[in-house]
Amino acid sequence: MQYAMIIDLERCVGCHACTIACKAEWEIPVEFGRNWVYRLGPKQLDGTMASTYYPGLCNHCTEPACVPECPADPVERTFTSAKTGETVKMEVAATWKDPFDGTVQIDKSRCLGCGACAEACPYNARYVNPDLVDDVSSDGKADKCTFCQPRLLAGLEPACVQTCITGARIFGDMTDPKSEVSAYIKKGAKGIEATGGSLGPNVYYFGKAKDIKLLFNDSTPEVADLEKARKRAMFAKLVKPAVQKAGQIGLLGAAGTLLFQDRNKV
Repeated sequence: MQYAMIIDLERCVGCHACTIACKAEWEIPVEFGRNWVYRLGPKQLDGTMASTYYPGLCNHCTEPACVPECPADPVERTFTSAKTGETVKMEVAATWKDPFDGTVQIDKSRCLGCGACAEACPYNARYVNPDLVDDVSSDGKADKCTFCQPRLLAGLEPACVQTCITGARIFGDMTDPKSEVSAYIKKGAKGIEATGGSLGPNVYYFGKAKDIKLLFNDSTPEVADLEKARKRAMFAKLVKPAVQKAGQIGLLGAAGTLLFQDRNKV
């Protein structure tokens, strides 16, 4: 199974109901978003005018760039299929790709808040949420769209899909040949692959040829600079345990905190 989302640009009216529903459902800070809607155009393209919207979110990629960059120590975790009850054990860091539904998830209790995964994502679909502070991270935790996995497990659609007033968002299992998602892919819906990458995004766009061209021309990202992501990860791996230990014994706590607050300059 691979959950995927279709965004039909012929139906999207740019109303932002999807972004508001997401914020309300998951209590996202005002300055951040798990999804977004950008207006593109009007712009002259091949002798005609094109205008569309770019509704974006985590692509839950087939080969996510974010997952291997997480510096949290791997632990063994048991995953269970919601459909069959089948289980599988995997070693995962604080972020992983679910072996049964294909979604990319985050264990916020283990996230170091270093931002390496956010740096690795070429779509800018991750951010460090400063509201999620605990003893592991004083800077917050990585956050992003989860395809509303808790809602899926309860038999519901993602909040953005349920709220879309024009039915522009279609969600389902792309490996099911009878699903509406599969039907759209057969009609030519495609994901925005990062230039130079082979991530396999599982959010697909469908619409008029000129609008799709405008979307891909304006919104196709370059593969992220993994060197920057790895510097963040290394900094977190080396400094964070020392900061925590210093805080526990009451020594160098302030100095350690100041060091880690400088991570945005890495």
